[in-house]
Amino acid sequence: MFTNIKIPQTSEEFNALVTSIEAIEGYRRPIGFAIGRADLGELNKDKVLQMSFPVVNWGNNFGSAAIFTAALQASGVEVNSTGSEFVADVNSNFIEVALKMFVPYLDEAKGNEHKNVQILKHIKAEILRTINNSPKAVCIEFTTKPSDNEEFVKGMQKEVDEKLQKYKIVFLYEDAPVESVETAYLKLYALSLGKVPIRSLNLNGVFGILPNVAWSGNIPYELDWLRENEISLKLDNDYPNIDSVDKFPRYLQHIIPADNTRILEASKVRMGAQLAAGTTVMPGASYINFNAGTLGPVMVEGRISSSAIVGAGSDIGGGASILGVLSGTDGNPISIGENCLLGANSVTGIPLGDACIVDAGVTILAGTKVLMDEDEKAKISLINPTWVPMQVDLCNGSDLQGLNGLHFRQDSTTGEMIVRRSTREVVLNEDLH
Repeated sequence: MFTNIKIPQTSEEFNALVTSIEAIEGYRRPIGFAIGRADLGELNKDKVLQMSFPVVNWGNNFGSAAIFTAALQASGVEVNSTGSEFVADVNSNFIEVALKMFVPYLDEAKGNEHKNVQILKHIKAEILRTINNSPKAVCIEFTTKPSDNEEFVKGMQKEVDEKLQKYKIVFLYEDAPVESVETAYLKLYALSLGKVPIRSLNLNGVFGILPNVAWSGNIPYELDWLRENEISLKLDNDYPNIDSVDKFPRYLQHIIPADNTRILEASKVRMGAQLAAGTTVMPGASYINFNAGTLGPVMVEGRISSSAIVGAGSDIGGGASILGVLSGTDGNPISIGENCLLGANSVTGIPLGDACIVDAGVTILAGTKVLMDEDEKAKISLINPTWVPMQVDLCNGSDLQGLNGLHFRQDSTTGEMIVRRSTREVVLNEDLH
């Protein structure tokens, strides 16, 4: 597919090379791609436990994608772009070919602009360290036969490629259900880095694909390996300090947040969550699941379940729960608008508009019966001009979803759930966010 490629010497020649690669029949631009390091299983060396991507290309850097594809083909790896994803091991030939194609960007100034080039150079440096530290490199100095040199080259090639097995290159061609751990992590990275909106990616199959592992810091361990080696590990005092057992790592194991974002306890945010700048996640009852998060500065002291989104300026009180699509919303994803307040230990199972309040301890679900008198209907209609009020005073929570300026509370004398026009402005402390 990719033969007789002329090595570019200038950026113009590089761009021409990219154009020629993309023009080849069968070439397909990926929507996302990356080179990353895999943590592999101790028992099953082919089992990927976790992926770390220093650079995630999403909807950009298509020139690098073309070069990587051509370099794989030239190094003997047949790239299959007909499916939704493609994953390959990185070998030394691929690194050599790719670096040659990136010649115009190998000097220090231009290389710093090309983060994909930095990755290639880093792996190249590891290859050189492997060669220089190999006993074979010492032995070859005392040999003179050409055949010895050939055997040395073959042996070193094998040794280097075995060392590089931890590096993978991943192409995502369409947003379909995930088929590999590598692609699952690429999508989780895209979410947590804010490359895509929350709830915009197909994550079907992710629970079946990701292995359940024991996490010690950012190191995953196979549970079967721990069981098999439990006696020696404990007697030798080498048993790892296990922080959790889960399919997902913690957000902070992979993501560097914005300077004004605070996460006071790492276990409170799962990888695949998306936190806008200015978000504060307190310890205690707070939690943000994958494919959920915030759109601006938010105070989080409660639970934001998977698929739930919270708007800027909102306050999720201590122990408050925003239900996810698997926890009581009948598949209806919940969005909380801007400048809302969810009181301590409240439960919200319907979408809310802006400036809404749910009092402490109050549960508002789609089927919750809520009282609203005529005066409050008129006030709420003023800020929701397209809303058509019900003819009766008793309605379901689902009848009010997405409306602005609602205040849900419970009558302490009758126990009835009532809703009024909110008169309180929810404002976060700017010094804290």
